[in-house]
Amino acid sequence: MRIGMTYDLRDDYLAAGMSEEETAEFDKIGTIEAIENAIRTAGHETVRIGNITSLVKRLASNESWDLVFNIAEGLHGFGREAQVPALLDAYQIPYVFSGPLVQAVTLHKGISKHVVRDSGLPTPAFAVVNCREEIAGIDLPYPLFAKPVAEGTGKGVTAASKITDSRMLQTTCENLLATFKQPVLVETFLPGREFTVGIVGNSSDARSLGVLEVVLLADSEPDVYSYHNKANFENLVEYHAVDDAEAQKAAEVALACYRALGCNDAGRVDLRSDGNGLPNFIEINSLAGLHPEISDLSILAGKHGVNYQQLISSILNAAIKRLGLK
Repeated sequence: MRIGMTYDLRDDYLAAGMSEEETAEFDKIGTIEAIENAIRTAGHETVRIGNITSLVKRLASNESWDLVFNIAEGLHGFGREAQVPALLDAYQIPYVFSGPLVQAVTLHKGISKHVVRDSGLPTPAFAVVNCREEIAGIDLPYPLFAKPVAEGTGKGVTAASKITDSRMLQTTCENLLATFKQPVLVETFLPGREFTVGIVGNSSDARSLGVLEVVLLADSEPDVYSYHNKANFENLVEYHAVDDAEAQKAAEVALACYRALGCNDAGRVDLRSDGNGLPNFIEINSLAGLHPEISDLSILAGKHGVNYQQLISSILNAAIKRLGLK
């Protein structure tokens, strides 16, 4: 097949003057090269398309592809991850990963938690703060946890995200509202173990690749898998492949959430256990990072015996089967 590749290249945005944190979700050239090599090794031709602006130009010139491997994160709005899938839908071009509805729902952590909670699955009690006037109305027991409602890669998550009193709640929420220009998700802080679960497949065929426990080391920002800790994970974080009873429950909950949200082809679900050892849904990454060495999904797969080529091939094959392609 002739497979196009849509993505946001981090170097392009850095060159345009954006900061390291602003571009944290975008992909390094090494990620693009690794995915491209894996697709070619699987027997397909690849075409680098790039970001949505490049995609628009190429569609306008009547270019098409048998399939698009889409990892474009987008820049603006709650629909930023939905823009490329929506455009491809309009041109009836099939693509890998979830469609525009799912991408928009899963980017907005508040909406995704509504879906998960209403599906009867465990997630911490929460509220979404849209403006500073709403902060005083938060009626949840401390400690709490706050983060931007629609960011990834730990953006906006710092040591101040764990909140112990009303003054700290006011300050943290005001800072996040001002910095990220979007609502703030406030939820009950859970004291237990932190897991991330990789999933590949669709519907009843979806399966867990395994469970990774995130363990923060002594010099890390405590209690939170923050932007700083993620960016310096080599020295601040350990990742343990786990398969005990609590980890197995995490995989069960993650798979149920993945299906409830209607995700396609692959994703990664983050969970944290409550005081009783029950893993709760925190968020889902329907466009999980795919850098072969530093992305959580790739690390997770490797620690469970799935190499990078196998990971990309399994994602690609899941999409091909779902779409009925040959």
